[in-house]
Amino acid sequence: MTATTHPSSHSPGYRVLNPATGTLVEKFSTISDAALQEAITTADRAFHTWRQVPITERARIVARIGQLFTDRRDALAAIITEEMGKRRSEAIGEARFCTEIFNYYAEEGPTLAADQPIKALNGASAKIQKLPVGPLLGIMPWNYPYYQVARFAAPNLVLGNTIILKHAENCPRSARAIEQLMEDAGLPTGVYTNVYASHEQIETIIADPRIQGISLTGSERAGAAVAEIAGRNLKKVVLELGGSDPYIILDSNDVKASARAALETRMSNAGQSCDSNKRIIVMDTIYNEFVAEVTTQAAALVPGNPALDEPGTFPPLSSEPAATGLLSQIEDAVSKGAVLHTGGVRFDGPGSFVHPAVLTGITAGMRAYREELFGPAAVIYKVASDEEAIALANDTDYGLGAAVFSTNEQRARAVAQQLHSGMAAINTAQADGAEMPFGGIKRSGYGRELGPLGMDEFVNKRLFYVAS
Repeated sequence: MTATTHPSSHSPGYRVLNPATGTLVEKFSTISDAALQEAITTADRAFHTWRQVPITERARIVARIGQLFTDRRDALAAIITEEMGKRRSEAIGEARFCTEIFNYYAEEGPTLAADQPIKALNGASAKIQKLPVGPLLGIMPWNYPYYQVARFAAPNLVLGNTIILKHAENCPRSARAIEQLMEDAGLPTGVYTNVYASHEQIETIIADPRIQGISLTGSERAGAAVAEIAGRNLKKVVLELGGSDPYIILDSNDVKASARAALETRMSNAGQSCDSNKRIIVMDTIYNEFVAEVTTQAAALVPGNPALDEPGTFPPLSSEPAATGLLSQIEDAVSKGAVLHTGGVRFDGPGSFVHPAVLTGITAGMRAYREELFGPAAVIYKVASDEEAIALANDTDYGLGAAVFSTNEQRARAVAQQLHSGMAAINTAQADGAEMPFGGIKRSGYGRELGPLGMDEFVNKRLFYVAS
């Protein structure tokens, strides 16, 4: 669920700028170098005590964190609605999903982290231990301010690692709210620390020998920059970057319903989700009806206040740069021959609103063919065979998720098996759930979060051997 977090020499700093109104609400100061060093020192000290707390006790505190996300869902939702324009219902849903994630690791974590016996051929005793590694740095984006933190923090807190969290610069209030929630749940000082760090200070944190790993969700540019710094310092990195997921519809018993479902998926979080259906690939036999229905539905949407969350409305994008960036990609496509059926223009009023666009006729010479469109733009392709659908779906630098729809499950399975992606779903947009691993291949990054694999990234899988 990627968002742009790349370094910029023109960064406005930490602030709340309401994207629905364009109003600057509050500014926050960047942490001083001295305070940052103290934060790292405190996280390192806390690790040596936190790791000694029994895992069942760590899990109990993690469960309490999860409960607080639900208890405080209304207040938490209001924060991110103002910060990045998320619809109120989606914001509440995000807080509740965090509860699911923390509960999953509280319940399953002790078992997932248990020793794994090895059958030694010579009769000796051997096992693999899963041990915490130390303080970790999390660099999180703005598009899912709570969920992204939850899927990184929950498994690592159960494991016994400590966390320094650098959130997106337009989410300072939600970052502060998470830290307060962690403290209120009973985490000891230093186990979870929020820092309003600058891009230059991120490099300092990564280079510090006490930091044992970095998890970043963000843009390709941010991922490449962080991975380069981490590589120089021999630090492990988990990267969840961009996506341009194929959403293949081979056939349908109800084409209009399929079209409405595709648009609803694309409009989730105002299209600002890395695993959104950014390339909708439709069989030629149903293509015309499908495009017509998506266009009708998209054209009927009007701008709305995300805090009111009224039916038939769409929210703003997270920021002015997000809006202008998407419009630039749309304008490039249209100038080179793409068909814009509806939308793709600014709302005549305050805020970062872009009318949902429906595009067809995208070809390889257009930016929209290769780049990720991070906003309300439904790009629809026509294909004449399953083989053509597979080839088009795989013709991308990304490899996050994929979805295949058909009334014939075996046909859908055959197509999905040939897609190059970290995740594949049949007859549903995504396999959502705390227990479902999330991650991609190619330029979508590497490593996995959520599910049992979420506890395997920042862990010392130590062989413990006792000779016979």
